[in-house]
Amino acid sequence: MSYAAYKMMHWPTGIENCVAGYLTHSISDSTPQFIPPIPSDDLDSDWPRRSQGIGPIPNLIVSAANVLEVYVVRVQENNAASDAKRGGVMAGVSGASLELVCHYRLHGNIESMAVLSVGGSDSSKRRDSIILTFRDAKISVLEFDDSTHSLRASSLHCFEGPDWFHLKRGRESFARGPLVKVDPQGRCGGVLVYDLQMIILKTVQAGTGLVGDDENSGVGGAASARVESSYIINLRDLDIKHVKDFVFVHGYIEPVLVILHEQELTWAGRISWKHHTCMLSALSINTTMKQHPLIWSAMNLPHDAYKLLAVPSPIGGVLVISSNAVYYHSQSMSCALAVNTFAVSADGSQEMPRSSFTVELDTAHAAWLANDVAMLSTKTGELLLLTLVYDGRVVQRLDLVKSRASVLTSDITTVGNSLFFLGSRLGDSLLVQYTFGTAPTASASSVKEEVGDIEGDAPSMKRLRRSSSDALQDMVGGEELSLYGSTPNKADSAQIHIPEPSWPLDLKLLEALYLTRFRVMWVIDASQSEKSFAFAVRDSLINIGPLKDFSYGLRINANPNATGMAKQSNYEMVCCSGHGKNGALCVIQRSIRPETITEVELPGVKGIWTVYHKSSRSHNSDASKIAAEEDEYHAYLIISLEARTMVLETADLLGEVTESVDYYVQGSTIAAGNLFGRRRVIQVYARGARILDGSYMTQELTFGSNGTESGSGSDGITVSAVSIADPYVLLKMSDYSVQLLVGDPSNCTVSIDVPSVFEGLKKSISACTLYNDRGPEPWLRKASTDAWLSTGVGETFVGSDGVSHDGDIYCITSYDNGTLDIFDVPGFNCVFTVEKFISGKAYLTDSFVKESPPELHEISKSSEDTAGQARKENVQNIKVSEVVMHRWSGQHSRPFLFGILTDGTILCYHAYLFEAQENAKNEDEKGGQELITHDSTSSSRLRNLRFLRIPLDMHTREEVSAEGAMPRISIYKNIGGHQGFFLSGMRPAWFMVFREHLRVHPQLCDGSIVAFTVLHNVNCNHGFIYVTSQGLLKICQLPSGLSYDNYWPMQKIPLKGTPHQVTYFADKNLYPLIVSFPVMKPLNQILSSLVDQETGHQIDHDNLSSDELQRTYTIDAFEIRIMEPEKSGGTWQTKATIPMQSSENALTARMVTLLNTTTKENETLLAIGTAYVQGEDVAARGRVLLYALGRSDNPQNLVSEMYTKELKGAISAVASLQGHLLIAAGTKIILHKWTGTDLNGVAFFDAPLHVVSLNIVKNFILLGDIHKSIYFLNWKEQGSQLSLLAKDFGSLDCFSTEFLIDGSTLSLVVSDEQKNVQVFYYAPKLSESWKGQKLLSRAEFHIGAHVTKFLRLQMLPASSDKPNATPGPDKTNRYALLFGTLDGSIGCIAPLDELSFRRLQSLQRKLVDAAPHVAGLNPKSFRQFQSCGRAHRPGPDNIVDFELLCHYEMLPLEEQLEIAHQIGTTRSQILSNFNDLSLGTSFL
Repeated sequence: MSYAAYKMMHWPTGIENCVAGYLTHSISDSTPQFIPPIPSDDLDSDWPRRSQGIGPIPNLIVSAANVLEVYVVRVQENNAASDAKRGGVMAGVSGASLELVCHYRLHGNIESMAVLSVGGSDSSKRRDSIILTFRDAKISVLEFDDSTHSLRASSLHCFEGPDWFHLKRGRESFARGPLVKVDPQGRCGGVLVYDLQMIILKTVQAGTGLVGDDENSGVGGAASARVESSYIINLRDLDIKHVKDFVFVHGYIEPVLVILHEQELTWAGRISWKHHTCMLSALSINTTMKQHPLIWSAMNLPHDAYKLLAVPSPIGGVLVISSNAVYYHSQSMSCALAVNTFAVSADGSQEMPRSSFTVELDTAHAAWLANDVAMLSTKTGELLLLTLVYDGRVVQRLDLVKSRASVLTSDITTVGNSLFFLGSRLGDSLLVQYTFGTAPTASASSVKEEVGDIEGDAPSMKRLRRSSSDALQDMVGGEELSLYGSTPNKADSAQIHIPEPSWPLDLKLLEALYLTRFRVMWVIDASQSEKSFAFAVRDSLINIGPLKDFSYGLRINANPNATGMAKQSNYEMVCCSGHGKNGALCVIQRSIRPETITEVELPGVKGIWTVYHKSSRSHNSDASKIAAEEDEYHAYLIISLEARTMVLETADLLGEVTESVDYYVQGSTIAAGNLFGRRRVIQVYARGARILDGSYMTQELTFGSNGTESGSGSDGITVSAVSIADPYVLLKMSDYSVQLLVGDPSNCTVSIDVPSVFEGLKKSISACTLYNDRGPEPWLRKASTDAWLSTGVGETFVGSDGVSHDGDIYCITSYDNGTLDIFDVPGFNCVFTVEKFISGKAYLTDSFVKESPPELHEISKSSEDTAGQARKENVQNIKVSEVVMHRWSGQHSRPFLFGILTDGTILCYHAYLFEAQENAKNEDEKGGQELITHDSTSSSRLRNLRFLRIPLDMHTREEVSAEGAMPRISIYKNIGGHQGFFLSGMRPAWFMVFREHLRVHPQLCDGSIVAFTVLHNVNCNHGFIYVTSQGLLKICQLPSGLSYDNYWPMQKIPLKGTPHQVTYFADKNLYPLIVSFPVMKPLNQILSSLVDQETGHQIDHDNLSSDELQRTYTIDAFEIRIMEPEKSGGTWQTKATIPMQSSENALTARMVTLLNTTTKENETLLAIGTAYVQGEDVAARGRVLLYALGRSDNPQNLVSEMYTKELKGAISAVASLQGHLLIAAGTKIILHKWTGTDLNGVAFFDAPLHVVSLNIVKNFILLGDIHKSIYFLNWKEQGSQLSLLAKDFGSLDCFSTEFLIDGSTLSLVVSDEQKNVQVFYYAPKLSESWKGQKLLSRAEFHIGAHVTKFLRLQMLPASSDKPNATPGPDKTNRYALLFGTLDGSIGCIAPLDELSFRRLQSLQRKLVDAAPHVAGLNPKSFRQFQSCGRAHRPGPDNIVDFELLCHYEMLPLEEQLEIAHQIGTTRSQILSNFNDLSLGTSFL
């Protein structure tokens, strides 16, 4: 492997930062879209906003490593009876969900994040911005731009590079990245960089001239908060060292910055003398004078204080949180609360007030639920409510009460005044609604202790049902806040009345409730503070991180005969993820493998359709009928073969009724569907169409002779494509003309109409479709300029028959020259035009509207002229082969527009509205005249409609060759509770819509798929049928246990403990894994186990009283669980457990194959390495254990112990080497041979410090050390010796290692603690390798995440699934490394041949400048090796970054061609390289 590619396959999911702010709308935009109506009984009350329903809700912004996402919270009010969402009804709200506004993958990990708010009144029209910080000292300020529906940078601040070296004061490594905090009134922000430099960002104040102009002429519509300038305060000059945290406080005229810092450091050995070393300093920040006087300070805070919380007005001041106490400080007073027995006051004399229970507060996170109540989330996942009891501005005391248990959080934010979000890196993140009353009685009456069955029958709930599985957790003081993952049960929602719980809670009752899967909402009575809170979980975001280890095993429904690409679908990844009570096994599958109900061989299928039939059906439908429509069974299945059509009934059994029905069965069918509200079926074939009522034909039409004017020449004209939108049918004929069938609902007949627009058309039509704009209200109407006239009134879009249909119909047409038009039907007025649709611009706007985003004009005309003729030719034949527009159900959903080009590109656009006000108001005379002339053709152009291009996570493409091929996009509204579309073809894929966001999941298991349709009947509930190119017709359902709202489909199996390592036993399909869980033990038991076995020396407990010895203490207990997967979707069974001894930690568990020297047979055993953790006074020991799995047929004796032996040192890694067992024990590696009863050492090697990983290929060994980088050894059988071949002389903290094999070259890959990956090679003949002692660097790369495990997988030959492909010079022995990280991301490093590498590297250098980068980040600097101040000689740059290269496909076509030309290659060559790599790494 001389060259490699780095590719992300599953992006990070562990959320590190979350904030809330008004990014996409301002507080005053109280549109119904964002803010639910206030309940009527509150309209006349004069209470503050808190009592009115739920109030305005800001956006939620979350970050996971380098992924930034902005959500809007959609609230369902409690008016629709059908919407009984989980969590019941609370404060007039029946549910709330997160909807994605935008998603970005940045070239840098977000260190911290804050919202720059505008401050000022609630009626403010201005919006917030977000400030992001990146290492070492980069700051980006982003705002939302309405005109492009995306984030744009309003300012960038960088304090790196030669000009700013003095800020580092000679240091190279810093404990943390930049930390940003913002003044609550938005006057300034502060960023702490390099641990001691405070950067003050001064914001633009409202009312200054600049902003006045902005209000009117901002490109993005509304003005956002912006940064005007910045300056630096050197904290050393103020005698502030060792800053721990800082915050801006409320209630001062000028911004006041309170800094928590340590004057002199202390350490564990000096705590008893020197413990209160921290202090607070409050600086008043004058941004105009750049002065910052100290206005107050507070001394004597404990050394472990680490966090500040600004108390909201009217109280003001700060809370200081330390491990053992909480302190309140303001300018005038202070008070404290001890939360456990370790807290002492500064002078040790007076007693501190103590809380009623003990808790440890280190690493807690906090947010304010009210101006005097803060919610703390502890390291065990408990939620605590801290109340400030105050009088005026004087805080009298602090009260702490336990609330609920929930997920282990990494950040908390309140979203508006009745929701909060728990962001988590260790479990699923939750959106929770809360309410509180001032007295328990009031609250109880308003909440009514809702107990609702969470299995609501609304179809939108079916996906929420599986949205999380951090379920059934342990209870720590109250009910767990979590979402259940369960299969639908058919019980109706029940009301259960539960007696008011007394404290402590009745756990039996809780358990019963958990088992029946009811959601209970309890009123928690904090009696002292007289505030009672109720919580309801509303939504969750899936997280599969942190991936500590993973294993690669067979799926339950694997197909043993599969070959090539389809074989990958047999495997799944089983990952150890989460921590503590959020610990789980994540089963991740990249490709969907449907559950087959039945399959039949049926060669030659061209298309399949299912149709409904119901004779008595009224035309006007109301809500109950729509619900019934969802569950109506299909009546007929129509199968089109090459020369005939089959018709089957879809009742209980699929019975063929071809002979007894009036369908056209003598030739193949082009399309079939329902018309007139499912009262009729239309079947279109090549030369005609039939309208059927059930099995009887009511009307027949023929095309070709009577429909067109040109009599004789039209005999050969046939239908080539059909689009049905009740009551219209659009036909595209083989001569590229268009005909429209218009239905008359009154008598269910159809007449042919040729739209006049298309009659004398010069340009030929390449694709066309109908779009039915349905939903709660027609969406596209909002986009026309006279939208205010037509909302709610049907007059503008009344059909020719005078009936207004449900939903407006539009016709989308694309022409061979690349233009796309949208017409209204049946008038066929052009309402929207895009020129050059095929070039795939980032934004589409109506080309008749003068105002358009500046991005649209950037492509210069000259670039097209300079391009040689040769380049133009291969672009001329790119056409749109299929176009589809659809809007899925959902109150706030917006339409998607998809176009498939003949070169295989899939363009995906999402519609949005942007009203360019300037056009309407201050258009100058001439422009106004022009607009009028354009608009006279159609008064209702969709001028406010825009489309934003969405990147799709799929790189495989296939060229569309055959003219008149069957359409590839099949839209479905409900398959297993999901909606989206299925893309058939060579490499089929599922596109599912979640949160207004498309998730793409490939389906590899059957190869090419030629036809697809939905099927809903008795035996196949909301399932589907597809036909493979081999001629198999399969009736299937989606696997039910998986969550599809993730980058890859996944299922979580809760473990209620921390998983550490997992391994796979293929013979019996078992997964042994190491799990640890906390247990409480009396102190004397723990102390008695801390005995040095060799000296037998007993530790004295003289200084401990008997009470203290009886006290309990929590320690981790380890065990090995042998788990077996159940059939898809079921929970996994624990078949056996192997407990460890007291204070023994299992460090590694691996399946090894050993050669039994007595019987000369290979045995596969489970090898476990452990270590006793007994403190520093006891010499380290460990055990190696060997177990046989499944030897006896008796399932009770699944596990039998074969051997156990105690060794010196911790057993940190085991591996099998040519039938021998290699054990890393302490600082030695010992090779043993296995006699069947005993392990005998045959060779050893002295490792430096502590081995973290062992990898073996043939007789080569790669070992990674915790500090001393990697060692490369080999084993010689004849002399029985382990000899060192070479090592890396640098110091490196290894995380994981693996061999990378490319043909005959062997490389060594290592990931380290600084989130880098390095590739080394062994070349003893080169002089720089110091006669072969030194490993040489082949490539280095910064991944930006801690890689915990590499897995070597054989790459698939790229040509394997191409028909008649000649086997190229592809190396068959080529492997890629799949890796998992602590952020929850999965990626791969794959070898590349030199030609592809050089081509892609040149492209990568071009894209650094050519592609726009969010937040102004430079991909080149992000990928540079981070040495963190250590001496490091830069290695070669031999890895290309696909995270950057994937931007190439998102550029407009002209730019793609230009760039390819500049680097001396062609676009098709680049795309073919992309495709080969994607196919080669289509694992799982």
